[in-house]
Amino acid sequence: RAAVAEAAAGRGVVVAHGTDTLEETAVLCDLLHGGDAPIVLTGAIRPASATGADGPANLLDAVRAAGAAATAGLGALVCFGGELHAARAVRKTDSVSPRAFSSPRTGPVGGVAEEHVDVWAAPARRPPLPVSQLDARVDIVPAALGADGALLEAAIGAGAAGLVVVLLGAGHAPPAFLDTCRRLARRVPVVACVRPERGRILRATYGFAGGERDVRDAGLICAPALSPQAARITLMACLGAGHSLVATAAVFAADDP
Repeated sequence: RAAVAEAAAGRGVVVAHGTDTLEETAVLCDLLHGGDAPIVLTGAIRPASATGADGPANLLDAVRAAGAAATAGLGALVCFGGELHAARAVRKTDSVSPRAFSSPRTGPVGGVAEEHVDVWAAPARRPPLPVSQLDARVDIVPAALGADGALLEAAIGAGAAGLVVVLLGAGHAPPAFLDTCRRLARRVPVVACVRPERGRILRATYGFAGGERDVRDAGLICAPALSPQAARITLMACLGAGHSLVATAAVFAADDP
């Protein structure tokens, strides 16, 4: 919230962050921030004691990006390995490479080289969410070969106020898993992502039980453009804003191309 407040005051902000959960914080900043000044998150893969430590270069690039006129109005960005990524598109896709972050669906929106910040694509902005708290439990449950609904039921039994389910392929699930999703979606919001990083949930290609037609008829909120972790943070923010199911679905609507 401190970073969002600084950016709201018109000052570009740099946030140094551990890389394991950097993308989740980036999404949250993007959901809360409605101003023009950017929030730029960065970190390091190699520690300062390692040969080829990448932290100093990433930090310098992030400072340049935060102060550049080109990044105004872009919301939250991740600056890593000379690239700029939109918060809602970025994922950590490599555990050890200095170019650990990428945007599988869209590619980077810009880059930093020497002292120049270049932006070639502007991510769509959304109205900021009026989040008053961020303590709702949202669990991620993946579908898999032969999966039933036991883990979904267990998550709700443990107090989950919402679920993110990770479907197969182009939006498919074992019938028993989907039956449980359908039943639980009458009680809590259930957001559906997909396992492939460049995935989508089809509408009318396959007709087998558990196919995308059944998924779309089951009352799930489809968000295949988001990673499961981005969808989880977004759903937590919607719950923290007191959104109804209809309002929550509207927040995710642009994530179902």
